Amino acid sequence: MPTPPPRPITPVTIAAHHLEKAIALLPRVTDNPGDLSTHLQKALLLIAGLDGYLERSTTPESPALTQIAQKTQHEPWQAKFEGGETEQQLEQEMLTGHLEGQALKMFVRMTGAKRILDIGMFTGYSALAMAEGLPDDGHMIACEIDPYAARFAQNLFEQSPHGHKIDVKLGPASDTLDQLIADQASFDFAFIDANKAGYVDYYEKLIGSNLLAPNGYICADNTLFLGEVYLAESERSDTAQAIAHFNQVVANDPRTEQVLLPVRDGLTLIRRV
Repeated sequence: MPTPPPRPITPVTIAAHHLEKAIALLPRVTDNPGDLSTHLQKALLLIAGLDGYLERSTTPESPALTQIAQKTQHEPWQAKFEGGETEQQLEQEMLTGHLEGQALKMFVRMTGAKRILDIGMFTGYSALAMAEGLPDDGHMIACEIDPYAARFAQNLFEQSPHGHKIDVKLGPASDTLDQLIADQASFDFAFIDANKAGYVDYYEKLIGSNLLAPNGYICADNTLFLGEVYLAESERSDTAQAIAHFNQVVANDPRTEQVLLPVRDGLTLIRRV
């Protein structure tokens, strides 16, 4: 059975999907769509062409990252879950992807980070992208709750010259963070991409318990969450509401400064001041 294409999960791809449906419906609602169809087609071209252009204008991913992306796309995640091989209901859309991976790699190099904490690893795309930006003596701890996903990623890390920089910690991210706090660990850079309801807790542990070094950076993923965060509260899912709350907490926190970038499904770059 062929692998189904990824479903739209970012504001841009969701908007393009709705425009395509609207254009298809036009002949049913009017005999002469005329200018309306023209304007919709132009809007679709502007929106649907953006992601591809961004990727073509971005440094290509490494062969190791391409391998992770391809293997993740072709893995039958639903069947693995139904068969009990995965503990979590995973899906290919959880992959960070080319554009965001290169952004993370660039941030790591720009900040000069040497110790990274990856909170929510999945199949390891974001972890390896950041590891590629680390110096040879850099180190990363990557948290993953699902044993199958952790093994999947570890096997692929071993095929990369940068895989040795990554130390995978299996279990709930909150528990791993508590242990790191007890060990008085410190990180220059952290990436949050785990359970969305836990974002505020992860953030507080990073900032409030000094897991993140002064002038350290956090990147938080999915901070636009399908575009729902800027809809009326009645239009938001519980997950979108959790992300909206996280965004508000960060925006109101005098301990940090931040910028929310419209990269993929939203990427917030936060600096501890």
